[in-house]
Order: sequence, then structure tokens, then C-alpha cells
Amino acid sequence: MFSRTRPEHKAPPDLFYDEKEAQKYTGNSRMIEIQTQMCERAMELMLLPEDEPCFLLDLGCGSGLSGSVLEENGHYWVGVDISRAMLDVAQERETEGDLILGDLGDGLPFRAGAFDGAVSISALQWLCNADKVNHNPQKRLYKFFSSLFACLSRTARAVFQFYPENSKQVELITAQAMKAGFYGGIVIDYPNSTKAKKFFLVLMTGGSAPLPKALGVEESLPQTQAQFTSKREKFKKGNRKNVKSNKEWILEKIERRRKQGKPVREHLSKFTGRSRPTKF
Repeated sequence: MFSRTRPEHKAPPDLFYDEKEAQKYTGNSRMIEIQTQMCERAMELMLLPEDEPCFLLDLGCGSGLSGSVLEENGHYWVGVDISRAMLDVAQERETEGDLILGDLGDGLPFRAGAFDGAVSISALQWLCNADKVNHNPQKRLYKFFSSLFACLSRTARAVFQFYPENSKQVELITAQAMKAGFYGGIVIDYPNSTKAKKFFLVLMTGGSAPLPKALGVEESLPQTQAQFTSKREKFKKGNRKNVKSNKEWILEKIERRRKQGKPVREHLSKFTGRSRPTKF
């Protein structure tokens, strides 16, 4: 049984964040402080160029709290959120970013290479739920990550602060990101703290690179990180033999068929199990 204290277990995001919840979320000074801190940390992990404005995506932008942080740092942004009430509050706050109503699980509608980076605060875990009969979390995550990969430049990073419910959710998310072509991994700030512990998924489009250091970890202790590379590169590096062309495998198969009383060829030639050239 899961805990119903988590917002994503109470209702789908477009229903949970109604007008009342949107105003409550945006008017909470503590929530604003936390959102600001997490967005600033996400920007650090993105390694954005100094003194140069970037065109960024805010995924699950809500009422524009993260967007305000991006604005203060001189960047331009586009926000996507599934809650109309949240976007209405963002407009009331007169945020400078462009706002789009949309479900991240349906993919992103932007042209290829349009953005210099992407940030997301407390939204990614919602995609792990099946809020409708036709929802498949694995397929929705892949569609989201593959469309995100397409609309980012080949030097961009995407950083997601999220609240995984368990290790299976982390594996589900990272597997689909890797399948979509991303490199990267998980950075866990303050891993030994109950309240301050934060998970960040750091995704890279331009190839594998060392992950940033986690906060709250002593230099003498190993970093709390989990890194992965693209699934394509993983298989390209592998040099696995085709066991079906192995003579021992063929002999074992013949012996199994003989024990089963099935007809087998009694005399093997010198060519048995030998690899043959590929025909074109």
C-alpha cells in the first residue's frame, strides 16, 4: 500500500492543482523559498555559460516560481504544465515566459534543437503514475524523454529535481531516459539527511561526462551518484559472440534431441559450427 500523503497519489495533476491549490501553493512563503533554492541548484547542475542568456524549458512550470528564478538570472524560458489553474496564476503574476498547457507524457511540440537546456522542479514523479486507463508510464516517459532529446541542442543539459517513491521508479525513469539517447545520472544532495535530501536527474545530450559533485557529502566519502551512458553506446562497446555459431552449442543441442528420441544427424562435417561470411 502506498502513502496517500504524496500529492501524486491523491489525484491527477490537472485535478489536484485546481484554483484553490494553485493559489495556496504560490502564496506559501516556505514553498516559494524551497522552489527557489531547488531551481538555483538545478541551474548549477546545468552548467550554463556565465554572462550569456540562454533559452530554457521549464517542465511542469506550475505558477512560474522556477521561471522567475530563470528570469532573475537573465534567461528566457518557455513553461509547460498540465494544470490550467497553475498557468492562470502564472499569468496573474505577469511572468515573462511563454506558457503552454500540455501533458508532458504526450511529448513536447517544439522544433529540433530549439533549447539550450531544461529544468524541472518536483514534476517528474507524476509521469510514473497511470492516471487514465490508456496510460502506460513506461511509454509516456519514453515519449517525453525522446521528444525532449530532440528539442535540445547537442550541448544542452536537462536537470530534474524529483521525489522518487522507491528505487523502482528511479530505474524506470533512468532506463527510459537512456533509451531516448541521454547520458547522465542521479545526483543526491545531503544523502544522510531526512529533510534536506534531494534527488536530481542530470541528463546530457552531447555525450558522457562526469557528474557534478553532490552537496553534503564529505570529500573522504564516495559521491552519492549513479551514472549511466546511452544504451546505443553500451551495445556498441559490447563484443558479444553469437553462441549459436559455436560448435559446442551445436553438439549439446544434438545430444538433447537424441535423448528426446528425435532424429539427429549422426555424422558431423568439418564445417560444423564454423562461421560463414555474410551475404549481401
